[in-house]
Amino acid sequence: MGNIQIVTGDLLDQDVDVVVNAWNRNIIPWWLLLPQVVSGAIKRRGGYAPFRELAKHGAIPLGGAVLTSAGNLPFKAIIHVAGISMWWRSSERSIRQSCQSALALAEEKQFNSIALPLIGAGTGGGSPEAVLDMMRDELANISFGGRVVIVQFQKN
Repeated sequence: MGNIQIVTGDLLDQDVDVVVNAWNRNIIPWWLLLPQVVSGAIKRRGGYAPFRELAKHGAIPLGGAVLTSAGNLPFKAIIHVAGISMWWRSSERSIRQSCQSALALAEEKQFNSIALPLIGAGTGGGSPEAVLDMMRDELANISFGGRVVIVQFQKN
């Protein structure tokens, strides 16, 4: 796939059909968790509805993906990927599988564009540079008919 853009900015400001939330395995109730970067921004700007829907899915396998509504956000949906383990750590395997799962779900639902944060950087402990390299490599090998945007977070 050659249609990968890498941008700096806010994931929730991207002009795409669907965004990816780098989530945990969904074992701890969402309302007990301190809002982290992406999920915190989704809760502040989009409300709690996507997380209430997410809770109904139960435990997510590491690297798995779940689709919910976008709440009050202007997207068609949010894809939540389990990019970090119960020990709050990401791995190359969890990052690559999260990319595969997110794009497979986006393809299945026929979304034309998707924006992903650096999955497993930040809370997951991965270095932004290493995570970006892994994601770029993995996404280049996935068949997806639409536009893919990797967003490196930067406050406006």
